[in-house]
Amino acid sequence: MPGCFKKTLFALASLISFVSFILIVVAMGTPKWMTGKILCKTGADLVNATDPELVKFIGDIYYGLFRGGKIRQCGLGGRHSKFTIFPHMVKKLNTGLHVMIIMFLCVAIFFSLVSFGFCILNAIEVPYRAIKGPAGVCLWNFLAGGFVVLAVTSFMAAVKLHHLTERIANFRENVFQFVILEEHFEDCFWICVASATMHAVNLLLIAISGINFPKIKTKPEEVNVTAEDIMY
Repeated sequence: MPGCFKKTLFALASLISFVSFILIVVAMGTPKWMTGKILCKTGADLVNATDPELVKFIGDIYYGLFRGGKIRQCGLGGRHSKFTIFPHMVKKLNTGLHVMIIMFLCVAIFFSLVSFGFCILNAIEVPYRAIKGPAGVCLWNFLAGGFVVLAVTSFMAAVKLHHLTERIANFRENVFQFVILEEHFEDCFWICVASATMHAVNLLLIAISGINFPKIKTKPEEVNVTAEDIMY
């Protein structure tokens, strides 16, 4: 049976792994990975809008991995619309990269659950196989955190290198052209970053659990034997 200290560490690690699993699932299902300001360039050019008038041509956009929405401002008031990435819009995006982001997060979910199970196992008993012990827990946490990092990095590449926001903003826009004024990574993106950080914390906890702290030994009391004690 593991000691009380190790039980506590592995129980905490299991909780962290489960919370990481929940965070990734929530992040994938929420359409708030990116928000931005979009300018209706065509409308602004038609009326030669100056700085005070440009406000009438600046709208908003937000999106996640599966859906999103935007407010088009082309001089005649805001028009709200929602969209889904699959199955139509993905053809306009970098399909391979977008699917890879989703796959990376799905694999990270799987390894988070595996890490959760192995942490529970190590909190209950000492496995006789190394892969089921702390070494295995470290491996699953490393893989889970690594795939989350890959997903986050791939999403950043899609936004910055492949102009993801601009492509989404101009999807099925035959008359008006939109340009991106601002882009901001939102809560769901940072939730994934937090998830990767939590797996790094788990690695630290497992490393601490392997440290053998020295036990404090109390000095035994010396027994003084006198001649009178021997007589009796």
